[in-house]
Amino acid sequence: MNEIRKQLARLLLEKSYKEGDFVLTSGRKSEYYFDCKQTALHPEGAYLLALCFLDLIQDLDAEVAGVGGMTLGADPLVSSVSVVSHIEAGKGGISPLPAFIIRKKSKGHGTNQYLEGMANFESGAKVVLLEDVVTTGGTLITSCERVKDAGLEVAGVICVLDREEGGRENLAQAGYELTSIFTRQELLNAGA
Repeated sequence: MNEIRKQLARLLLEKSYKEGDFVLTSGRKSEYYFDCKQTALHPEGAYLLALCFLDLIQDLDAEVAGVGGMTLGADPLVSSVSVVSHIEAGKGGISPLPAFIIRKKSKGHGTNQYLEGMANFESGAKVVLLEDVVTTGGTLITSCERVKDAGLEVAGVICVLDREEGGRENLAQAGYELTSIFTRQELLNAGA
């Protein structure tokens, strides 16, 4: 897994990591920007991200039934994890994992739901939420609430990059533990 993480780090640094002056979704200013979608939408990047997520999901002490996340950042992540889990099923204890996507606003018509893909899950199923980057954790906390409201149980929360700016602590206060593939320094070190 170390070689896969190194490959992923190099690709993330090439495609997704930029230094400069930026304003983040949280409104905070930052000296760097992390646009994970650039890597998650690349064929090799999607595959490497899925392998790293699957490795971390296997480390959870839960029988995970699927993965999901808030649109748009998590869309390519949950899709790649679902597809790769199907391909890798049976290898090293990996099970096929269906995916769901959380809307920012309810559908507004038909079933008026926040979650898409619920036909693949039974009530009470344990799921893992995926996210590209975590700053304050606000989006993830909203995601967790919507998942619980839909009748699923959040077994874990995993992100590609933890900016280490309070998100982990805010999630812990809400009762969730954040796991990350990288922190900024880990990403820089692994990609060197």
